[in-house]
Amino acid sequence: MGKVTRRQLTDLLGMLGVVAVLAGLAIGLPAVDAALPANRPVSPDRRYEIGAGVTVLPPSGAVLDVTATRPGDLRGSALFRLGPVRYLIAVRPFHGDVEAAAASLRARITGTPGYQVTGTQRSITTDYGRQGLQGGYTAPGRSGRYAVFVASGLSAEVTVAGADLDLGHRLSAVERSTMSLRFPEQS
Repeated sequence: MGKVTRRQLTDLLGMLGVVAVLAGLAIGLPAVDAALPANRPVSPDRRYEIGAGVTVLPPSGAVLDVTATRPGDLRGSALFRLGPVRYLIAVRPFHGDVEAAAASLRARITGTPGYQVTGTQRSITTDYGRQGLQGGYTAPGRSGRYAVFVASGLSAEVTVAGADLDLGHRLSAVERSTMSLRFPEQS
């Protein structure tokens, strides 16, 4: 066997250093991620930006689930939890009217096995005068509500789901929050 040169030893130590850093990241980052809580408290008095400039006042007592929240410049989503009730708002580019947006949302709801739209769809108006449509749906062991609004080339889709009793107790807070939806031109 030949001798190990100083350059080879330096290269070996450098590679071992890189492997150590990568191993530290591979082990350390998941540990840090697991240590951080998935739910963060939010203030009902401070507007939360969902995405594309659309904002909402979160319901009192809600926490933001950061694992399923994706704010962005062109689209975004925010998942609030009120105990066992899920309150999701998704904003995305949309070029059509509110009826087409509602039909698209209903199709996605009923496209999930066991989910079905119930009752009639009704008009809804935000505190800022934005017209929308709302309705209800059922899922295995859960009930839900949906609402959809269209403005500025965007749709804002709201879905709320929970067990009947849980949903009943928290629905008025969610409805007040939904009424606070504001699109960019309404700032």
